Order: sequence, then structure tokens, then C-alpha cells
Amino acid sequence: MPEQEVSNVTSTKKPGFFYGYVIVFIGFVNMLLMFGAFYSFGVFFKPLSTDFGWTRATTSGAYSLGMFLSGLLAIVMGKLTDRFGPRIVMSLCGLLFGLGLLLMSRVSNIWQLYLFYGVVVGVGLSGAFVPPLSTVARWFVKRRGIMTGFVVAGIGVGTLIIPPVATWLIEKWDWRTAYIVIGAVALVLIILSAQFLKFGPRRMGLLPDGETEEAAGLNLHARGFSLREAMGSWQLWVLFSILFCFGYCLHTVLAHIANHATDLGFSATVGAGLVAVVGGLSVAGRIATGSITDRVGSKPPLIINLILMSGALFWLLAAGELWMFYLFAIVLGFAYGGLAAMESPIVAELFGLSSHGVIMGVASFGYTAGGAVGPLVAGSIFDTFASYQIAFLICAVVCISGIVLAWRLKPPASI
Repeated sequence: MPEQEVSNVTSTKKPGFFYGYVIVFIGFVNMLLMFGAFYSFGVFFKPLSTDFGWTRATTSGAYSLGMFLSGLLAIVMGKLTDRFGPRIVMSLCGLLFGLGLLLMSRVSNIWQLYLFYGVVVGVGLSGAFVPPLSTVARWFVKRRGIMTGFVVAGIGVGTLIIPPVATWLIEKWDWRTAYIVIGAVALVLIILSAQFLKFGPRRMGLLPDGETEEAAGLNLHARGFSLREAMGSWQLWVLFSILFCFGYCLHTVLAHIANHATDLGFSATVGAGLVAVVGGLSVAGRIATGSITDRVGSKPPLIINLILMSGALFWLLAAGELWMFYLFAIVLGFAYGGLAAMESPIVAELFGLSSHGVIMGVASFGYTAGGAVGPLVAGSIFDTFASYQIAFLICAVVCISGIVLAWRLKPPASI
């Protein structure tokens, strides 16, 4: 079984090309497709709510449900990845994700929106983050941070590409056609690429990048906390809370910034462009933070990126001109990318690798729980006050809470 692979290295070889880079590329592509498509919900928001007369709280509820289910089931997907490897998990999740997007083209009632997007797409998305990053953590030791940064850069590239493409498809045809195109591409490419995933290097007679044969013989990098031991530590719940703050703020912005921009008189293209800038700058944040984490550890860049995100959110409260919105998107995007790049390395740093997938699933549920609550709260606030100002102020305060929690975070006692 995959979880037993750590003791199966009897010999090693030096390949001309390290297969770990294939794993990184596949993870990049899958995150590009899955998160790029999911985060494009903001550009579908007004067409859906306008066509059917739904309130913003009602419409954003489907996004929140998808976030919540993806985070809850990521724990299950992490456990399944630890046990069976990523290929089966990603194939199943890719099937559900693509199918859910295709079904969105048939929506005509609110229950269908919640079923197709909230449930089917949300369940599919549960395999988008933990399985590929947990797999990369097993392939790389010395450069784990930078390789994780490259993988999660796919989220930023997807957010840079897919929302503007979706906007173009909506304007040229309609939102139903846009979902058919995006869903079909995601379905085919995710399932196809998943077939090339390998759980870890040892089944191929290889060592993880950066691990010596002596360390492999002692299984030093395979040791770590069990799920039960990690859940008994306060560090896991502090990390969970930090990621809740991160998810709350980020997904409130991603779900509503396009609406906020158009409410202020900017075009739908500008609204989609802001989401794209957030995604594009997140690529730089992911790679830069991944590289820094390899050198100084996780805590300093964690605090710095939370401070940047908080500053961007306070700036958003005063933004009224286009350049101010783009500056906000640049800073937020860099900070968001840096925080996303740290989730897998910080779990490995705090709790080891033996149960990395399932522990990361629990920690990441904090992120998706926050991402589920934030957009729903913001939609309700807008429906009440016809403004997002209070909602964005709450985000800034929540982010400051994350900074305070991050300052207290330290590794638990070793087992």
C-alpha cells in the first residue's frame, strides 16, 4: 500500500530526468483548471442573479456551499491519498468537477444551482488541493517550498486566464455556453493528467529530491504525527484558525469584487480584470514565498503576507478610482499567493509526513470554512445596506486576527 512505501527503498538510481517534475507540472495544470474555473464564479454572478431574480446572498450561497463541502471532504481525500495514492482520487474528483460545470449550463431553478455548483462541483473541488500538494511533499525535501510554490502558482494562472475567458464567452454567446466550454475542457484534461500521477518516488526506486540514502534508510522524513496526535495539539487548531481568516477574506473578495466594481460604474470587463490581476500577482507571491520558506521557515513569511493582505483590505475601503482598485488587486494577489504556497510546507514542518495528507485536509478545512462563510456574510450585508463597505471592514479585522494567531504559532513537541 502507498503508506508503506517509505520502507521499501533497497536501492536508488540517478535518472536523467527526475519524475518529480512531472508531478509538479500535473499539479500545476489541475490547480489551474479547477481553481480557475471555480473562482470564475464572480463573473457568472450577475448574469445568474439577473436572469432569475435571485438576491446576492442567495446566489453566493451556492459558492459558499461548494467551498464548505470541498474543505470538509478534503479531509477524506487526504486520507484516501495517504492510503491509495493520488491517481484514483484525482480521476474521481476531476469527473465530478467537470460534470458539475457541464450541468451548470442546464440551471433553471435555485435548487439546481445549489446541487450542481454547491454539491457536485464542490465535491469535485475537494481533490484539487490536498492530494497534489501532499504528493509533491513526498517527492521533494530540500526544495519542497519552491516546488509547492510552482504547483499552487497554477491557481494564480488559472485565475488570471479563466475569468476573462469566461467573460468573453458570456459576452459572445451566453453564460450557459461558457459553462459547457469550461466544463468540457476541465473534465478531459484533469482526468487525463491524473493518470500520470505517482504517489511517491520510492516505488520507482528513487529518493525524494534532497534526501540522502542515509536519511532514507532511517526513514527520517517519513516520521511525524498521526492524525489523532496532531488533533490533540493546539498548534493544529491555531493553524486551522489562521487559514479560516485567510479563506474568509480571500473568498469574500473573489466572490464580490466584480460586483463591487460594476456597482461603482466600472465595466464587467474591469471586474473580471481585477480577479485576473489577483490571480496573476498570486503567481509571484507563491514562487517568492516558496523560495523564502525553504530558507527561513514558515512563520516569518506567514506573518508578512497576512500583514500585506490586511493592508490591502483597508485600502479597498477607500478605493474609488480604477488605479486604486488595481493597486489593491496587486497587493492582495501577492499576499494571497504567498499564503497559499505555505499550507503544505507548514503542515510538513509542524507535523511531519506520515499522515501529511489527512492532517493537511483538516487544516485546510479552516480555509474553506472561512471561504464558505465570508461570501455569504458579504452578500447578506449588501442585501441589507446596498453596500460592501461593512463587509470589507469585517474582512480587514478578521485578517488582523490571523496576524495575532500567526505570531503565536510554533512547532509542537516532537514525538
